[in-house]
Amino acid sequence: MSGLIADTIFALASANGRAGVSVIRVSGAETVDLCSKFLGGLPDVGQFRLRPFKDKGQIIDHVLALRFQAPHSFTGEDVIELHCHGSPAVVKAVLAALSETGRARMAEPGEFTRRALENNKLDLAQVEGLGDLINAETEAQRRQASRVFSGHLGKLVEAWRQHLLRATALIEVTIDFADEDVPTDVTPEVQGLITQVVQSLDVEIAGSLVAERIRDGFEVAIIGAPNAGKSTLLNAISGRDIAITSEIAGTTRDVIEVRLDLGGLPVTLLDTAGIRDSTDTIESIGVERAINRAKSADLRVFLKSNPDEQPPFDLGADDISILGKADMQSGGGISVSGQTGQGVDELIALVSACLSDRAANVATATHMRHRQAMLDARQGLADALIALGKGDSHTDIAAEYVRYAIRKLDSLIGRVDVEMVLGEIFLQFCIGK
Repeated sequence: MSGLIADTIFALASANGRAGVSVIRVSGAETVDLCSKFLGGLPDVGQFRLRPFKDKGQIIDHVLALRFQAPHSFTGEDVIELHCHGSPAVVKAVLAALSETGRARMAEPGEFTRRALENNKLDLAQVEGLGDLINAETEAQRRQASRVFSGHLGKLVEAWRQHLLRATALIEVTIDFADEDVPTDVTPEVQGLITQVVQSLDVEIAGSLVAERIRDGFEVAIIGAPNAGKSTLLNAISGRDIAITSEIAGTTRDVIEVRLDLGGLPVTLLDTAGIRDSTDTIESIGVERAINRAKSADLRVFLKSNPDEQPPFDLGADDISILGKADMQSGGGISVSGQTGQGVDELIALVSACLSDRAANVATATHMRHRQAMLDARQGLADALIALGKGDSHTDIAAEYVRYAIRKLDSLIGRVDVEMVLGEIFLQFCIGK
């Protein structure tokens, strides 16, 4: 990683628009001298002081200045935060004054965080966790992002890495002293270390799918025959008229999506076209889309038109079958009516309980990139175990497979091979972060 970056950057770190207070962040080698020019003096390191911000002899605003000295700051550089009044005019004037000096420039999206990465204040997984934390909409997303941002994944990788470095060292002993008698057969210990990492990887890989769902949202599809009450139920659950309802069968032609917060979990509810055979070309396309989208969803709610109706395809063990239009009919099992609200709370509770059970198996790895790196590492370790089983003639091959796994795990937290993903990651950050 590089050391401190020469050019100094600044940006509004709080939201755009009128506010009680706005925060402008300045970071880089010129920070102290630059801000002293406008403030007429700075607070001591780690302190804050109220200072007049002057440009060309005129007071623009009275700001609260906070000072952080490298390397003890978010970016690892000298940083000063200027807390000014949240008037758009004040913010514009302060930013313009900083820019006109020619000693600092406006930060690019995510540049403060990128400097934190380059100065070893964060690893790459923590950067992604920070991005997820900024975008978190539900409590489950917040908890998950906070866990990643706190460095849990990095700690896991470091533990795996130490085991594999030990395994590699033991293998190297047998290679370096192949012509001599090594007093102890190290193969069992090497196999044990690798197997331990593989088992831990398996747990994380399995839970990463759930973690990704918490980050992006679970999908729950409402399926059933035309005019079963699916759109009315969707409107009742969402609390507003999202879908057009009608007594005419086939009103819903495409998948309608509503994003909800159910018990702290992000959920996208899908209202699908009524599933039936039809000679109408447009309706047939809608039915095909409904079936494909429902099958790919995390959970399905089959809304039955009558107690004996069978689902259009095999449902999963967790999927819910429930009788619709309970205000107009009755039957065995639970029933629901979007029109009157009967059974809606019970259905929401069932869906929440099912998704909460899945979320209990969440892993620390939250992105597809994380999962792929772990899958690649696991494959390398599986190949290493196979090579070890073939005897001393394959020891060097086993060592290379273990080194390959270490490189893949290192890429997960940004030690190697990450330049290609940096642009995409930081593009998701706002300016000022």
